[in-house]
Amino acid sequence: MINGKKILCIIPARKGSVGLKNKNIKPINKKPLIYWPIKAALKSKFIDYTLVTTNSSDVKNLSIKYGANVPFLRPEKLSKSNSKVSAVILHALEYLSKKKIKFDYFILLEPTSPLTTSIDVDLMIKKLINKEDCDSLVTVAQNITAHPIFNLRINKKEIAKKYTSSDISINRQNISKLYYLSGNAYISKISSYKKYMSFLQKKTIGHIVDKWKASEIDDIVDFIKTESIMKYKYYK
Repeated sequence: MINGKKILCIIPARKGSVGLKNKNIKPINKKPLIYWPIKAALKSKFIDYTLVTTNSSDVKNLSIKYGANVPFLRPEKLSKSNSKVSAVILHALEYLSKKKIKFDYFILLEPTSPLTTSIDVDLMIKKLINKEDCDSLVTVAQNITAHPIFNLRINKKEIAKKYTSSDISINRQNISKLYYLSGNAYISKISSYKKYMSFLQKKTIGHIVDKWKASEIDDIVDFIKTESIMKYKYYK
């Protein structure tokens, strides 16, 4: 809890990953991938409840072992490769609501971004809570190679906006820096997420992370790179 606001953490971890088999339980730096977001959530000063949503009994058992709550197995209709994360989030929120368990904000931590620590989590939560005119936060990293359609623009007030053709300038000095969603964390006021069904809302903070931390594991190459970073940075 922070400033009287209760914080929920949702960790989505389905079985059946395409790019890397059994990804969420695959050991990375001597621990299953699912361990790292659970650790970050449980060591947070502000997160009140950590929920793992999964359709895998193996993930469920590991998550409980590491201290997370897994009060249900996710329905298979929400566990397909094309299932929308918004539907998964809404399912978890509705479950808790029916149980009369209420929160003000929630943070989404994905196992595919194991470099996110409790220090990162608390910094982001504190930043959002202290900006009363903003309802959500996404992590971004600077990018100069991806197509602009996948990028975001961050203004001086740290508000994230989709990049448009109006941002293009012939003057090189005036060209805006481009950012992409790094996947390290997503945070939102629950009421505003239900309204927009997205973390990119009317006023969303774009929290910039270092390039080395913006690692998402989709395949074996990502896995090897991320594990090398974890070992180099002494993740335990």
